[in-house]
Amino acid sequence: MAGPITIKPLTTIEELEQVQELERDVWQIDPVPVHQTLTAVKNGGLVLGAFDGDELVGFNYGFAGFQNGQVYLCSHMMGIAKAYRGRGIGELLKQKQKELAFKQGYSLIKWTYDPLESLNAYLNLSKLRGIGAEYIENCYGEMNDALNKGLPSDRFQVHWHITSEHVHSASSWIDQFPLQDNNVLVHYQLKSGQLPQLSDHISLEKITDMVINEEAGKLHERFSPQGYWLPIPDNFQTLKKQDHALALDWRLKTRKIITHMLALGYVAVRLLKTDQGVHYYLFVPQHRLAL
Repeated sequence: MAGPITIKPLTTIEELEQVQELERDVWQIDPVPVHQTLTAVKNGGLVLGAFDGDELVGFNYGFAGFQNGQVYLCSHMMGIAKAYRGRGIGELLKQKQKELAFKQGYSLIKWTYDPLESLNAYLNLSKLRGIGAEYIENCYGEMNDALNKGLPSDRFQVHWHITSEHVHSASSWIDQFPLQDNNVLVHYQLKSGQLPQLSDHISLEKITDMVINEEAGKLHERFSPQGYWLPIPDNFQTLKKQDHALALDWRLKTRKIITHMLALGYVAVRLLKTDQGVHYYLFVPQHRLAL
């Protein structure tokens, strides 16, 4: 059924019309107009396609961005045909995007993803070495597509510093950072023995005290000075289908904690997978990263 996957830029109207069909298939929504994607391609943007033979099975769409005097590539959409998910096509698209963006003169790529979608988190942070640098509450308002309907559309904004040592180093101290009780920000339990539920006892003051010594302005010696872990569900879509109220509870509690950690100068840099119903984000001080 599936052969070697090839990645190439898409520049013609016919190719971009194929992207529209894949958009409909992935999200069940009206696609981005071709006149928009074509204009983006002609003005610093990139649309990449992943092909199995002549069949388009994945795409990535990005356009030129500018903020606070800095030019970057805004990577807006990436979709993979259902039958081709789990084959690493998303990573292939992003690596080709990095290669071509560098050739066009970009050093930074930004995009958003749902912070509770662990597959996206693992790709964006652990594999690509982006950082979760900004949190946007209800970023796109009410969304009615198959993946987002029924919950606030909160998003992590990833900053991918494609020319940095952080991205290109084979390994670093954060790859060996241990998961221990004393560096987990908040704990969870299994609801009815199955679904993970975050603790109701979340104190931002306690988290601040855990991270920063207010009087001395230094990190507490009794805690690790390098990073902290935050659990998220291992499969948020399944959890949402089984218990919508619990999914909303995860959304609101993790929103509270993540925005607080970012305000303290921390960013998300990894997702650690476990077989316990949750995976873990690692937050470290941004100033310690070679960006």
